[in-house]
Amino acid sequence: MATRLVQINMKAHDDSALGGFWAEVLGWEVSSEEPGVTNLEPRGFVYPDPVAVCVDLVVSREPKTVKNRVHVDLATTSAAHQEELVARLKDLGATLADVGQGDVPWTVMADPEGNEFCVLDSLYAETGPIASVVVDCADPRAMARFWGQATDWTVHKATDHSAVLRSAKGVGPYLQFLRTPDVKTVWNRVHLDIRPYPGDDREAEAARLRALGATAVDLGESDVSWTVLADPEGNEFCLLAPA
Repeated sequence: MATRLVQINMKAHDDSALGGFWAEVLGWEVSSEEPGVTNLEPRGFVYPDPVAVCVDLVVSREPKTVKNRVHVDLATTSAAHQEELVARLKDLGATLADVGQGDVPWTVMADPEGNEFCVLDSLYAETGPIASVVVDCADPRAMARFWGQATDWTVHKATDHSAVLRSAKGVGPYLQFLRTPDVKTVWNRVHLDIRPYPGDDREAEAARLRALGATAVDLGESDVSWTVLADPEGNEFCLLAPA
């Protein structure tokens, strides 16, 4: 058994407005499966193709109080393209952000609701608009070990400072774990959603993930088609129904 990273889930005060921002940024289509949920995916996309990790925005009244532990890196084709994209993002409502990054070749920004993200100066031809999904952590090696076993994604690098995974098919964005001294204190406003393959059993997969080091998260929701778990560092994620 195995799972795949299929989407990221982002909490939003206004899912429609924030979804519109990100759709403009990524050039993706917007849909909605129900009120309070906005879904983004590439035009002509056949879900769940690993060529892209989709974005679901879900309405939440909880305020954003700390730097997100999960964010996306946007790809560009060159330094000039990076500069152009940063200018366009500002016109769309994004702002420059200082998270203590210092002098780095990427640009740190925040979307209209304050969610941090980075704009890189490369990788677009390789990954598409989202270069990577990045997770802050204390132990990148341990996180690579867990997520490499939890999913069928391939571990490309694992050091004391960072770890990198990618779909076994070698397409789409990367999944990165970056070492940070910050301690997780609140529910992640952005989290990962993973999905088993057709024919697999969600409960059996949840048991396998717990055996690997995941823990159950009880939200008191019994009539849902997903299971909420947390990885070994407490980052919440959802195990969706097989598809």
